[in-house]
Amino acid sequence: MSSSARSTLFGAGAKEPQLPRNGFGSAVPLSAVLLALGLVLTSCAGTGAETPAVAAPVIWSEAPSAEPLVIWSEAPEPTPIVAEPAPEPALEETRPTVESSKSPSPESAAPTASSGTGSGAKGKPGTTLHQLAGIPVKGRAPKTGYERSLFGSGWKDPDRNGCDARNDMLRRDLGGIAVKPGTNGCVVTSGVLSDPFTGKRIDFVRGQGTSTQVQIDHVVALSDAWQKGAQKMSEQQRVSFANDPLNLLAVDGPSNASKGDSDAASWLPPNKSFRCSYVARQTAVKAKHGLWMTKAEHEGIKRILTTQCPNQTVPAG
Repeated sequence: MSSSARSTLFGAGAKEPQLPRNGFGSAVPLSAVLLALGLVLTSCAGTGAETPAVAAPVIWSEAPSAEPLVIWSEAPEPTPIVAEPAPEPALEETRPTVESSKSPSPESAAPTASSGTGSGAKGKPGTTLHQLAGIPVKGRAPKTGYERSLFGSGWKDPDRNGCDARNDMLRRDLGGIAVKPGTNGCVVTSGVLSDPFTGKRIDFVRGQGTSTQVQIDHVVALSDAWQKGAQKMSEQQRVSFANDPLNLLAVDGPSNASKGDSDAASWLPPNKSFRCSYVARQTAVKAKHGLWMTKAEHEGIKRILTTQCPNQTVPAG
């Protein structure tokens, strides 16, 4: 810079200020800095380029320290603060509960079908249906060893009234009876039976070839009882069972023969109106004497009771 320009810029006789020493140990005149800055501005103007914004020069009041004091012409833009994303909840917390969110299907909402009628399948106390619920269900034991004589020989007099069980049943079940003189009114010689098995009228006359028209049926056959618990009875218990009035019924002879030792799963009276009374008596006999039923027998009786007579009462005896 010329001496006249220096005098104009700093005043006559004024000493040019010196910038702090550079990295080579010598002071840098302020005029040299300004001259360099002017050349840059002149070069930019000559090319027509837009004069770039120049930050204010760095000024040291004394020798620079490790961190120079910087004066900005405008404040720098602050560094944006990026918020850390919130941690995702654990998988167990976000997984929906399948049982609570799924609406029940028609199949799952419907009650499970059963052979009974809900709570009524067990029946009210005092009904055969209720008594049936207490009968054990097991398989049929072998018939091996069964003999009619194991249940006593012939008819006995269980109530000790002087009459055997057969004549007691004829007097109980027949109407218009006549008795043999000299037998204390025990031996029935004739009568009329309204047969429960067939619903027909049978005129009974005692005698060879006619007495078999009316037979005394063991409602629970002796052979069936043998296979369902009677094997464990004592001899006296089996005799009582064979002569128990609850287990005896005057019926049509041929129908009784067709029944044989069948249970309710394989044989029922042809007279459908009597079936409820029939299975009720079978159930009562087995309950009284501690006998069991097979599954088919139990389900067969239950089906009749639930569909036809759920309020069938337990017969006396």
